[in-house]
Amino acid sequence: MKSIISYQDRGKWGKASYRGNCSGHVIKDLLQQFFPRSAPKRFVEVFSGGGTGQDVVRELGITNSVHLGLNIGWNALKDEIPYGSDFVFSHPPYWDIVRYEFQRKSYDPDDLSNVMSYEEFIEKLDKVNAKIYQSLLNGGYHAFLVGDVRRKGRYYSIIKDMAWFGNLESHIIKMQHNCLSDNKEYANNSFIPIVHEHLLVFKKDHVWMVQLKSTTTKTFDLRQFNNITWRDLVQGAMEWLGGKAKLEQIYELIGGSKKARKNKHWREKIRQTLQMHDNFVPIERGLWRLQY
Repeated sequence: MKSIISYQDRGKWGKASYRGNCSGHVIKDLLQQFFPRSAPKRFVEVFSGGGTGQDVVRELGITNSVHLGLNIGWNALKDEIPYGSDFVFSHPPYWDIVRYEFQRKSYDPDDLSNVMSYEEFIEKLDKVNAKIYQSLLNGGYHAFLVGDVRRKGRYYSIIKDMAWFGNLESHIIKMQHNCLSDNKEYANNSFIPIVHEHLLVFKKDHVWMVQLKSTTTKTFDLRQFNNITWRDLVQGAMEWLGGKAKLEQIYELIGGSKKARKNKHWREKIRQTLQMHDNFVPIERGLWRLQY
């Protein structure tokens, strides 16, 4: 395997009609990459979906595998993983991209593809990934396949927002083919369709200790940054005020900034900044326009 993988056809494994079913090439290549001369002690597939993993291990002659998911009544949030293993492959829902209750033809309140907030989805996914990591034998691997999501103009990176359990052995980009959106024309010419997935391979290298990484998102007011420039402060104020503003309005917006509080001549600095830069244009005395 290399850091970018691409399979034009999904292969003969599993149900092709099962939406979101990953290519069996992924599972087959992972098994042959990490266990080239022997089968894993035990192979566990979580979110087994349309049966792809079962077909792959059957072809490879692996008989000590376990395939878990709501399709067989196994609840990833509530039920334990019944065996320790040295290799787990998981392919969770990508939030609510595919509603799997319609694939299974049954509803379950713990389905990760139910309609829920993104934050709730990440919280539940973290619980499942923690459970998978805990079940691994020391030296075992968890291969995790997931995609990015765009909703209402916002881009959601699941791998960025979820917790990482263990050491990252590999980060592989998988190209997507035959997506429902492939033939869709977008009115926004700057729109970039998502045509890739992320395959992360984590390794457990200590029985008790675990390396845990998580992302914290915080909101800051740029006016309180130490290293923001006077030009950037004035530009932000002008944008906030609709592109045209009186000097007193700019004073009011910038006066409480960290930079202004540290400079007793901050009003003079604002006037100097307005006069120095070409993208600030005077309209009349005390009135300025932002030149884009």
